[in-house]
Amino acid sequence: MLQKMLEAGVHVGHQKSKGHPKMKPYVFTTRQSIQIINVEKTLEKLQEAKEFLKGVAAKGGVVLFVATKVPGKMLVKNAAAEAGMPWVQVRWLGGTLTNFPIFLKRLEYFLGQEQKQSKGEFDKYPKKEQVLFARELASLETKMGGLKSLKKLPDALIVVDIGEHFSAVREARKMGVPVVAISDTNADPTLVSHPVPANDRSILSVSLILNELVSALKEGKAKAEVPTV
Repeated sequence: MLQKMLEAGVHVGHQKSKGHPKMKPYVFTTRQSIQIINVEKTLEKLQEAKEFLKGVAAKGGVVLFVATKVPGKMLVKNAAAEAGMPWVQVRWLGGTLTNFPIFLKRLEYFLGQEQKQSKGEFDKYPKKEQVLFARELASLETKMGGLKSLKKLPDALIVVDIGEHFSAVREARKMGVPVVAISDTNADPTLVSHPVPANDRSILSVSLILNELVSALKEGKAKAEVPTV
């Protein structure tokens, strides 16, 4: 696994000048001004995160995937779908967690409008209004399409890039929702409960970490589905 991490560039951090002091325990060395992440530490924290996620999934918990920046946004939808979990891919909607009842009402409205469209109920309206309905639904699909299955506060978040998704992390902390996050050398790993020190700018690195986290969720789900005698 360590070799796979090195091949994926998991160890390549940011320039030392951009490094966060709280990431020092996870930095192995600096080469040509670039901080090099200790992949042994990455593997250790990844295993901890996987064990945590297995436990969440084994209890039927919901894990919300969050990645709105390349390369994570290119991968998060498929990763979440494979795990059977909701995701945010375009923009974090402020208040998703801290104003969850309001978010649910908006989601219910979206699902209701979607159902009306599928039943052809908009056909009775003039063409101009039909166009407006279609535009609204397209906008809601972009913003909330990955959240259709979210009926309660998630039991955990998986975040790609702590700094880019500070609002999501802050809301999770406020609501007591644990966060598993890829933490590059420019991030503060103490903001989340389960940081995984790794390159968050490489598609290979992010893909490797997400695949491991998804496998943990699937394993946990499988245990939950095994009938007890």
